[in-house]
Amino acid sequence: MLSFEEGSFSGSGGPRLGLTMGDQIAAGAHPVTGEVARAPAFRRVRVDDKRVINGDTDVNQLVPFKYRWAWDKYLASCANHWMPQEINMQRDIELWRRRDGLTEDERRLIKRNLGFFVTADSLAANNIVLGTYRHITAPECRQYLLRQAFEEAIHTHAYQYIVESLGLDEGEVFNAYHEIPSIRDKDEFLIPFIDALTNPAFTTGTPESDRQLLRSLIVFACLMEGLFFYVGFVQILALGRQNKMTGAAEQYQYILRDESMHCSFGIDLINQIKLENPQLWTAEFREEIKFLFRNAVELEYRYAEDTMPRGVLGLNAAMFKEYLRHIANRRAQQIGLDMLYPGAQNPFPWMSEMIDLKKERNFFETRVIEYQTGGVLSWE
Repeated sequence: MLSFEEGSFSGSGGPRLGLTMGDQIAAGAHPVTGEVARAPAFRRVRVDDKRVINGDTDVNQLVPFKYRWAWDKYLASCANHWMPQEINMQRDIELWRRRDGLTEDERRLIKRNLGFFVTADSLAANNIVLGTYRHITAPECRQYLLRQAFEEAIHTHAYQYIVESLGLDEGEVFNAYHEIPSIRDKDEFLIPFIDALTNPAFTTGTPESDRQLLRSLIVFACLMEGLFFYVGFVQILALGRQNKMTGAAEQYQYILRDESMHCSFGIDLINQIKLENPQLWTAEFREEIKFLFRNAVELEYRYAEDTMPRGVLGLNAAMFKEYLRHIANRRAQQIGLDMLYPGAQNPFPWMSEMIDLKKERNFFETRVIEYQTGGVLSWE
């Protein structure tokens, strides 16, 4: 039998429940005295006490806000809500089925794209839900992470929707991250950083563990979502600009917008942790992060070479080397590192327009009018 005890509210865990002696022993009470460690007396959350990591305020209490930027990004993400079924794939299906609709190089590019993305967003979601979320102690930031995890699910749904619509070999596409070296290498680069945070024994609170968390956040915000996705985005959006695979391109536009927000939030989170824990940002640590950046650029460039061994869509792999260096410079500077590739230029300025996508725009007149949002569904 459970009962509330007077004054038994903890600043870090919310309400605590009083237990019968049998329940207390089962819950870890002293087997002789029955005493259970008491939580500190209740105290209201103060803004100044909140911290992104290693905080001891109540993570269940959203307000008072301290990290308004996180809450604003949460609201912006909710306003950008979309679902894959909103996009009509009929033109893509017809183009894919026509023998002369696409070149073999274009088909290879599309399948390689999907082969990476169908599992990449699942990796990102698992990293958030099973790892990052439990180590963040600012409820405003947790609120955004919940929304981000849902968006990763939508992205995985979108890629599956494209695969299913085109009638692709699901076994081939979904196993590409095991079977295609250029995809497997990127995932193997990421997995150690997932495993570190999702290990049930991992906790923050020491310089080394706090640095491990910060390292993983940098890898996912700056290198996975901020770099590894961009060759694929450019390729599919370049198809859309040539009026090919317009349904897939529209979905990638929405995904690019979401991922840009994920990257922006992650960078703000990284910089806030640095601000609150300046002792973590040592010269040695910065050199380690620079090494990871350079490794990621090389892996993504190899992926670009594999997806397009010959020029296609007016693109070639050499253009992506310059583009990836340009992006790496930007990500490095956003977290306070020096430029890694001085002089690198952006060969795809049109990508900036895609990031500023407004959902109200009806791209290529492909919106599925049969799709209903929750506010207009009939439950009869």
